[in-house]
Amino acid sequence: MPYADVLSYCLMPNHFHLILTVNEEGVKYSEKKKREDMQLLSQSLGTVLSSYTQALNRQIGRRGNLFAHKTKAKILNDAKDDYALNCFMYVHQNPKLAKLVERLEDWEFSSFPDYIGRRNGTLINKKLGLDIFQIAQSQIYELTYFMIQDKMDEDFI
Repeated sequence: MPYADVLSYCLMPNHFHLILTVNEEGVKYSEKKKREDMQLLSQSLGTVLSSYTQALNRQIGRRGNLFAHKTKAKILNDAKDDYALNCFMYVHQNPKLAKLVERLEDWEFSSFPDYIGRRNGTLINKKLGLDIFQIAQSQIYELTYFMIQDKMDEDFI
């Protein structure tokens, strides 16, 4: 059973970003022994990450972590101002800020191509994302580039 809808994502070479909206099932607590204090979404994400790491490590004959940092979660709906919207934009801006691409739409490992209509993927719930962040699909491209320009200008100050 799905525990959340994916609103946006970006896979980077050594980390990833996900913005999710969790449903009622996802916030229920596990009934497994030694996991009673863990919500089902957290438990499932941990299982996916652990399984992926183990499989990849076996495949390429290595050990240890795949990602640069431990997985962290932050509640965005408690944040003030436009923090959630800024996080949504940052997820899509990450490849350009990291100088992996010149244009955001060229990074295929993010939900940005879906939001701007270049791809019709099924991983994200685009309608829900647009509703939650109160953005029209026609605004995404310009708004994302506008907000990234502000970040790039700050780097030169």
